Amino acid sequence: MTEQVETVVVGGGVMGSAAAWALASAGREVLLLERFEPGHVRGASHGASRIYRTTYAEPEYLDLAQEALGHWRSLEADAGVELLTLTGGVSGGAGDARREEIAEAFVARGVPHEWLSAEAAGERWPGLRFDGRVLHETETAGRVHADRAVEAFQAVAQARGAQVRHSTAVLGMDEVPGGVRVRTEQGDVLAQRVVVAVGAWSAGLVAPLLGGASGPLGPGGLPLVVTQEQPAHFALRAGAPDELTWPSFTNDPGPSFVGPARRWPSGTYGLATPGEGIKVGFHGVGPRTDPDHRTFQPEQGQLDQLLDYVAEWVPGVDPTTAVPISCTYTTTPDHDFVLDRVGRVVVAAGFSGHGFKFAPSLGRVLRDLATEDVDGPVGAVAERFRLGRFAGAARG
Repeated sequence: MTEQVETVVVGGGVMGSAAAWALASAGREVLLLERFEPGHVRGASHGASRIYRTTYAEPEYLDLAQEALGHWRSLEADAGVELLTLTGGVSGGAGDARREEIAEAFVARGVPHEWLSAEAAGERWPGLRFDGRVLHETETAGRVHADRAVEAFQAVAQARGAQVRHSTAVLGMDEVPGGVRVRTEQGDVLAQRVVVAVGAWSAGLVAPLLGGASGPLGPGGLPLVVTQEQPAHFALRAGAPDELTWPSFTNDPGPSFVGPARRWPSGTYGLATPGEGIKVGFHGVGPRTDPDHRTFQPEQGQLDQLLDYVAEWVPGVDPTTAVPISCTYTTTPDHDFVLDRVGRVVVAAGFSGHGFKFAPSLGRVLRDLATEDVDGPVGAVAERFRLGRFAGAARG
C-alpha cells in the first residue's frame, strides 16, 4: 500500500530541516526524507561554523536576515542548545562603495554599526590585517553552529509531530491526480505537496518538472553550478588573541596579480570555529564537481593561494597548520536563491555561500509556499527568487 502524507520534504540539510520545522510548528503533517545518515559530510550543511551577518543592501535579504535572528533564538529555546553566538562582524578591503550601500541600509533599518579606520580595527583585532575603512556590524553578526542547527531543526520538528527518515534516497517524483508520487528505495509516498531542498542534487531531481519543451524553464532546466569549495582551519599563533574574541570577517584584497595571474581568486571570509581554530576560505571559486563523485581533496593550486593569503592578511594564525575542509557550493548564475513553486512542488536551491544564516526564515517561506492553494498564484515571494527569471536565458 502506498503511504500517504500531506507534505514531503526531500533533503535533510539545513534548508529541508528548517522547512520541516516550520511546517510541523504550524501543525502540518510532514515527512522529511534524507538520502544519507545523520551528520554526513557529503553536502553543504555539515561542520561547526557558519557566518551570521546582516551585511546586505538589498531589502529582500535584509528582511530575511532580520527575521532570522528571532527565529534562531526561538529555536535555541525550544531545542535547549546554543546555536547562534554573536561576536560582531567586520568587512574591509576593496569594494568600499558596496559597504557604503550596506551602511546606508543599516541606518535606514536601525542596525547597529560603526566605521573604523584600518589602524583602529587592527588594534582591536590584531589577528587580522586591514586596509582602508572597515565596516563593523556590532550586535547582529557572529557564527551559527551548523551541525547543531540541523539537529535542532529536526529534533523540534519531530517533537511537534514530524517524521524524519534518514538513509532514504528519493529516486524521482511524478505528478499524479491529486498529488505527487515520491519514489524511494523503500517504496512510494503520495504527498499533497513536496518541498525539494537537496542542494547539489537539485537540478537532477527537479529536471523532469522544470525542463523539457513543456517545462517552465524550457530545455535548459534549472541552471545550477556545483563546485567543491575548500576553506581550511588554521591554528592560532603563540600570543594571538583567543579564538573566542575573533569577529566574523569578510575581506576583498583587491585585484592583486602575480605576473598575468590574479593572486587571489576572490574575496575571502572567515570566523572562529571553537576547538578547531580560525576558518578562512575563498568564495565560490572551487572546481566544478559531481556531488556523487567528489574527491574531497583540495586542489593544490588554490590551496597554495589560500595559504599565501592567510600569511599576508591573517597574521594571528599559522598558515602551515592548515586543515582543509571540503564542502559543496550550489549556486545560480546571479547568486540569488531559488524559492518558488511549480504546481505541487516547491523548489528551494542555490543557497551556497551565503544561505545558512537565513535558514529559519527560509523555512517559513517554504512553509508558506507549501501550504498555499495549489491552484492559486504563488504568494509573497520576492521576484528575485522566482524561477521565471531563468526562463529567457534557458530558452535563449
